[in-house]
Amino acid sequence: MIAMPGPRPTGSGRADDVASVAWPGLLPASPSEVSAAVADVSAISGYFELEVGPIEVGWRPLIDLAADSGLLRRRIIDVAGRLGTDEPRVAASILFQGLAARLWSPVVGAVVTHDLLLDLASVHWREVSGGPLPLRAERPTGRRILDPAGVAEPLYRGVLTEVLEPLAWSVREVVGIAPGLLWGNAASALAGTVRTVVDRCPGFAVRAIALGRELLALGVLRGGGDLVEPVPGQPFFVRRTCCLFYRLPGGGKCGDCVLVDSGTRHRQWAAALRQPGGS
Repeated sequence: MIAMPGPRPTGSGRADDVASVAWPGLLPASPSEVSAAVADVSAISGYFELEVGPIEVGWRPLIDLAADSGLLRRRIIDVAGRLGTDEPRVAASILFQGLAARLWSPVVGAVVTHDLLLDLASVHWREVSGGPLPLRAERPTGRRILDPAGVAEPLYRGVLTEVLEPLAWSVREVVGIAPGLLWGNAASALAGTVRTVVDRCPGFAVRAIALGRELLALGVLRGGGDLVEPVPGQPFFVRRTCCLFYRLPGGGKCGDCVLVDSGTRHRQWAAALRQPGGS
């Protein structure tokens, strides 16, 4: 028998709910500060992009990803078809990890490079058949970080508590899948975000790695894996669960997979470090 998820998380994704938490060391940022941060971070890669513009027909509030089980089921079926798998839990796992990467990226990027914490509550999304999920905000909002040492907890709340926890609950309603696997995926996606910041913005490597480690020590991410540096300033993740990618036709094992033996893992790290940019 498949164990059903526990009580649905209460994170609403509403801007007023998120803003109502008075985090020390955070002050409202001006529209110009937010716009500058969004523009810079969006240039890092497609996963970091946040569009700014009117919320037209077809765009939906971010929390709808978790609130509409029918929509989520269709997306899982679509991903399964594109990946060539008849295992819904494999497709659900890959979908969740991709969405986690999409949400971590702009937020972590703005924190590390601009000392600005973006609010996801005002963000909308629209359906696409592949690639990074498009995200848009008509007037993106955020808060200036006065104390970088205290930003991990509100960042965790904004991404994990408000969005990913309700989404994981819905995924488990639609497909029987272990919660530890999903949190391992969220941790792996976060580590991938850190790695991208290190590669594309090397001047912020130390800050990105430190923030990644702080986040990985919080809540459901705790125990999901370790961010290690075989070479100082070059982080790699070693997770304690498997995302099931190996079950796809020709899938193989991911570089951070718990199933990869240590010898293979170190050879993969060495090969990555020999590439231009270190990845």
